[in-house]
Amino acid sequence: MLDKNGIAQRIAKEVKDGYYVNLGIGIPTLVANFVRDDIEVEFQSENGILGMGPFPLEGEVDPDLINAGKQTITARPGASFFDSAMSFGMIRGQHVDLTILGAMEVSQEGDIANWKIPGKMVKGMGGAMDLVGSAENIIVAMMHTNRAGASKLLKSCSLPLTGVKCVTKIVTNLAVLEVVGGKFKLLERAPGVSVEEIKNATEGEMIVPNEVPEMKL
Repeated sequence: MLDKNGIAQRIAKEVKDGYYVNLGIGIPTLVANFVRDDIEVEFQSENGILGMGPFPLEGEVDPDLINAGKQTITARPGASFFDSAMSFGMIRGQHVDLTILGAMEVSQEGDIANWKIPGKMVKGMGGAMDLVGSAENIIVAMMHTNRAGASKLLKSCSLPLTGVKCVTKIVTNLAVLEVVGGKFKLLERAPGVSVEEIKNATEGEMIVPNEVPEMKL
């Protein structure tokens, strides 16, 4: 079973040389810490930066450098800064190759709910609506179940949707799954996790190949 860093480390393997990548709030922000040193990747944040680096070490924090989640970040050599209008122009213009988001629920159709729980005050959807409406490659990083032990990979989402039929892949603490033909296809299982455990933790319909490899980090 993976922790949050393990999920981010596995997702980092999906990042290819030359990609422009948007990292959502939560687990996705950790991905920048695990990208291979031998590839060139540009991380974009909708608050107006292109060229984010990993989180700063203690003593190297610049309070003026933050991501969309208001976490302090580093800037790689050649990074650029701009207003949110320019940032969303990049996103809506489909200039981002990969979007990595957190989620509260994902349906077997690829629907995502990641912005609102009824009854709880939120400031708004933020940039998530633009990201899921424009990106062609969306990977979700999340825990497989909620704190009560209920599945977050569902037949249909119960929370207000952020986007419809947009998620391509999900990486959880238990598995890597792909959305194929209205079902979750199991691609890999986390170290020490059995296929049966993944089945029991998944409410949505799942395609399970005869052989499911253990993921390599």
